[in-house]
Amino acid sequence: MVDNTLFWSVAVEDLSKGYIFNKASDEFICLICNEKFENGIIYPSSCEGIYFEAKKAITEHIQSVHHSMFAYLLSLGKRHTGLSVIQRDLLHYFSQGISDKEIAQKLDSSTSTIRNHRFKLKEKEKQAKVFLALMKLLENNEVKEENFVTFHKGAKMVDERYAVTEIEREKILTTYFKNGLDGPLDTFPSKEKRKLIVLQQILTKFEIGKKYTEKEINAVLKPIFHDYVTLRRYLIEYGFMERAQDGTTYWRCT
Repeated sequence: MVDNTLFWSVAVEDLSKGYIFNKASDEFICLICNEKFENGIIYPSSCEGIYFEAKKAITEHIQSVHHSMFAYLLSLGKRHTGLSVIQRDLLHYFSQGISDKEIAQKLDSSTSTIRNHRFKLKEKEKQAKVFLALMKLLENNEVKEENFVTFHKGAKMVDERYAVTEIEREKILTTYFKNGLDGPLDTFPSKEKRKLIVLQQILTKFEIGKKYTEKEINAVLKPIFHDYVTLRRYLIEYGFMERAQDGTTYWRCT
């Protein structure tokens, strides 16, 4: 299971690199998929006959598998980036080194408008720095609030339903999985917040990166709950899993 908590807890510098170094395990860990590269091991690259040490291997992994950390972060959408569609497009063009005049032509706009957007993005950067500093200072507050459950990055319709603490999560799972988390679901909750927690737990039964047929999805869900069709539908509806347009394959979101 991908550790989304790790993704959201690292420093900005690490997030921009796309990986962290775990001193205890002597490993470099990809923040997107949690792929690990251990010091002392030589890894093959995507180019035949070329091999890299761990640190170089993880940077090559991010480029070859995830395209780039910039592209991945930009793809997260407005809920995570706070960027509008036009702002995302502009950052994409800026990253390619395209001039304001060329961007204006591509967007059927004016050079002055592009420059104004560039200025506003710089202001947004300053605001973000101040906000990060404020949140960092809050960490020293004596009153410690309960930790909230971290949901997958593909979560849809994010609102107060996702404001669930770890303590609440444990109570919900105990209520609905009376025979333990490896046992069947007693009933499927009707309340949205409980539904999300139950679905998140069910998601752990599926492997990251693996493609499933509908028959394979049903085989995993049937032992959990008799109405496996409902479970499958909600996993898709709430963004826990995605499905190909032709309905032949399914995969879990991270």
